[in-house]
Amino acid sequence: MPRPAASDLERAAQRDAAEQLILVDEQDRPIGVADKLKPHRLGQLHRAFSILVFNPQGELLLQRRAASKYHFASRWSNTCCGHPRPGETTPMAAVRRLKEEFGIRVPLNERAEFVYRAEDQATGLIEHEYLHVFYGTHTEAPRPDPTEIGAWRWMSVPAIKRALRLHPEWFTPWFGLLVARMLSD
Repeated sequence: MPRPAASDLERAAQRDAAEQLILVDEQDRPIGVADKLKPHRLGQLHRAFSILVFNPQGELLLQRRAASKYHFASRWSNTCCGHPRPGETTPMAAVRRLKEEFGIRVPLNERAEFVYRAEDQATGLIEHEYLHVFYGTHTEAPRPDPTEIGAWRWMSVPAIKRALRLHPEWFTPWFGLLVARMLSD
């Protein structure tokens, strides 16, 4: 995968800094908005989504987060994750973000929602999310944005579970939760 140019990284950092997150209560009711980094510094509950895209063989499309990500950088994770913008529905945001990160459009179905909290020991930033989980199927090679994704691969669910058991530090904490909750035997 090509390395992102410095100007691409600067644009990505500016986009992240300008992004607004929707703060929510435990029932996912909006209670405010905040600049993207503030909820991650303070551990405020905010709306988010994770996407699991499978191929026809049942393998899951994984990404290794880019080294430039502000938290949990260079860790393997689910296909895509992100935050809806104020005024944007969560399903619309999921479709948008999948296109931005992987260059693909697939029909998505919401399968679950739950709250989780995880701290990045390297940065002190906290994910405290009301998470909406979407599934989709895709058959072609993705076209990832190198400012977002350092590497990608299709991987079977048993291989993912084995890797998570042997090397949990290679993965984002929310991915381990998704596998435990959504990909049971």
